[in-house]
Amino acid sequence: MVMTLAEKIIAVHTERDKVRAGEFVYAGVDFCLGNDITAPIAIKEFEGAGIDKVFDRKRIALVPDHFTPNKDIASAEQVKTLRRFARRHQIENFFEIGRMGIEHALLPEAGLVLPGELIIGADSHTCTYGALGAFALGVGSTDLAACFATGKVWLQVPETVRFVFNGELPRWSSGKDVILYVIGDIGVDGALYRVMEFTGPTISALPMDDRFAICNMAVEAGAKTGIIATDEVTEDYVKARAKRGYRPYYGDDVSSEIETRTYDASKISPQVALPSLPSNVRPVEEVSDIEIDQVMIGSCTNGRISDLRVAAGLLKGRQVHPSVRLLIFPATQETYLMAVREGLMDIFVSAGAAVSTPTCGPCLGGHSGVLAEGERCLATTNRNFLGRMGHPKSEVFLSNPAVAAASAVTGRITHPEELA
Repeated sequence: MVMTLAEKIIAVHTERDKVRAGEFVYAGVDFCLGNDITAPIAIKEFEGAGIDKVFDRKRIALVPDHFTPNKDIASAEQVKTLRRFARRHQIENFFEIGRMGIEHALLPEAGLVLPGELIIGADSHTCTYGALGAFALGVGSTDLAACFATGKVWLQVPETVRFVFNGELPRWSSGKDVILYVIGDIGVDGALYRVMEFTGPTISALPMDDRFAICNMAVEAGAKTGIIATDEVTEDYVKARAKRGYRPYYGDDVSSEIETRTYDASKISPQVALPSLPSNVRPVEEVSDIEIDQVMIGSCTNGRISDLRVAAGLLKGRQVHPSVRLLIFPATQETYLMAVREGLMDIFVSAGAAVSTPTCGPCLGGHSGVLAEGERCLATTNRNFLGRMGHPKSEVFLSNPAVAAASAVTGRITHPEELA
């Protein structure tokens, strides 16, 4: 029986030689994670069950990244819960504030999630790690608690749908535009409980940062996860970072057995998702008359160093529009330091941007950059649901970092080519 890449990885993590879509399995987990919102719930369940030992203190990460630095007493108590649990169980990968980053950028950067692994996280965007050739899925906090105790997860093997991209992306288009284009095509439920496997010459030519952005937003199409097979680009990224050994896996040729969609990447111009769904997508050229109040560059989707470099290239020697607030959030401390050393921070501050320590806060309207009634924000984040970044009568638009930076200068949604 032939198997997809996802099925291969799942099978290896069970006691079975083969699995197929629709079957229920109990699988071993290589790594699991929680943040300052989800992990406290898992910890409560773990301790409430009377369990006194985690399955492996080296295979758990606790990352306080959503309401940090602590915005109030409640968020401080949440992080205190993580800190106490980490100390009690000697968990190696507790990332204290000042050393942490946005979890889905931090863990690949730290070499803690690797090709061929089965990874779970109590956060929906755990699917980001599929860019490494891993099977990575978001779960609930109770599933995370069970994994803390057993190192296993119960799941149904998902079907796979394959997305094949040919051709070269136009200038100013990126992995973010690839995934926005797909979501615009299939809708927010177009891959419901399926694996979105991305392949083709276009994908093979993309650097890791773009691949992370693509897999990060697979969940916005309803997918269980996104995945890209490990190749030389992946290996170059991983080999200098990996904290343990790993083994990549590769799917069989199942192209005649699964749904396959093919796209011409040369036709994918920079995309913008209008309120209030990631599927409400238009080419940037069609929405260039929309004025904005705030631009946010960062998040687990587009807060990596390549994203900051693109933004800095457009902002250099220019000023943020007088009616716009530009907020920049490097995804990790390492990214922050790289931006400092490369002079990007000088460019951002000189242009009139506010730069923050790594945090997820503005993405979910929880901390920093919260919108008031009637305000519009163009963000490089992954969701633009009603009220996502603040007031329920505010609006969120999604784009890549180049569109975001250009728009911060003009005060309206803008194709970067206008400033080039």
